[in-house]
Amino acid sequence: MTEQTDPADPARRDLLLGAGLGAAALGMITLSAEAALAQATPEWDKTFPRSARVDHRKVAFTNRYGIALVGDLYLPKEHRGALPALAIAGPFGAVKEQAAGLYAQEMAERGFAALAFDPSYIGESGGVPRYVASPDINTEDFMAAVDFLGLAPEIDRERIGLIGICGFGGKALNATAPDKRVKAVAVTSMYDMSRVMAHGYNDAMSGEARQAALEAMSRQRWEDAASEAAPERAGGLPDSLEGIDNPVIAMYHGYYKTDRGYHPRALNSNGGWNTTSPLSFMNMPQLTYLDEISPRPALIIAGSEAHSRYFSADAYARAAEPKELVIIEGADHVDLYDRKEIIPFDRLQGFFETHLA
Repeated sequence: MTEQTDPADPARRDLLLGAGLGAAALGMITLSAEAALAQATPEWDKTFPRSARVDHRKVAFTNRYGIALVGDLYLPKEHRGALPALAIAGPFGAVKEQAAGLYAQEMAERGFAALAFDPSYIGESGGVPRYVASPDINTEDFMAAVDFLGLAPEIDRERIGLIGICGFGGKALNATAPDKRVKAVAVTSMYDMSRVMAHGYNDAMSGEARQAALEAMSRQRWEDAASEAAPERAGGLPDSLEGIDNPVIAMYHGYYKTDRGYHPRALNSNGGWNTTSPLSFMNMPQLTYLDEISPRPALIIAGSEAHSRYFSADAYARAAEPKELVIIEGADHVDLYDRKEIIPFDRLQGFFETHLA
C-alpha cells in the first residue's frame, strides 16, 4: 500500500531541481486543469462498486488561487434536460474515491448531477507543497466546484447544492454562507476543524497546551523551509491496533486502514497531513457567519453514538431557520461514510428535491 507519486515526492523533486528549478520555484508550480486531468487515473479505483445506472467521467477545474482540482462527475443515465447538481467533498484527509464518491454516485442514481472532488493539495488535485489544508482555500474549493457546475451544459446553475462529510461538512457550511449561488446544503458527521484544532475535542485543550502546539509548529516551519525534502508529516493512523484502546482511533482504523475504505491516495490511510497544517485553522475560525446561510436551508445529519455529535448539535443551535437536525440512532461517526443502509439517502434526496426545485 503506497501512495501515488506526486510533485512533492523526493524523486520528483530531484528531477525538478536537476532541471534548474530551486525549492522556491517548486512551491510555485501549478498544473492547468487540462494537465491535471491528463494525469488523473483513468481506471475505476473507488472503494465502492460502480453503478450501471450512472455515467461517470473525470473532470478538472481551477479554483480562485489557480490550483487545478480533479473530480468525478456522476450523471444519471439517459437524463433529459438540465439537472439539479451537488458538489460533494470529504471526509477531512480522504479522497474522492472514498465516501464523497459513494455519496455522489448514489445521488446520481436518484436523479442529480453529482461532483465528488479532491480538495487542493491532496489526491489527484494540484497544489504544492502536498498534504496541507487551509480553512480559506478549502472553502474556496467548494465555491470553485460551484463555478464548474454552473458552466456545465448538463446542469441548471440555479439548482446547485452542497454536501460536506466530516471536516468538509464544516467547510460546506462555511462556503454556503457567502456563496449565494448555493441553494441548499447538507452535512453528515460534521466536524468544525477550526474548533477542534484550536481547542481540542470537547474544547478540552488547555491554554498551555495550545501555546505549546503553536510553538512547536512555528519552529517546524523553519525546519521545513530549510529542507529540500517534503515538509514533515504528522503521521496517519497506526497500521495495527495492538496496545491501542482509544475507541475513536479504532473506529477510524476500521475504515481507513482496512479493505473497507483504504485508498492509496488518502492521507488518513497513509502518512497524514503536514505537521504545520493546523496553524491557520487555530487562528481562523470557521462558521463565524453560519447564520447567513439563511434563508437557504441546512440539513445537519449525525450519528447518535458519534464522538463528533456535539459539532452538529452546536452548529444546528447557531444556524438560523430553515434548518433540520437528523440523528441516526445507533450510528457512529464513520458509519455515515459508507454504510448505505444507515446513511439517510432518502432524506437527502427529498431535501434536495424540495429545495433545488
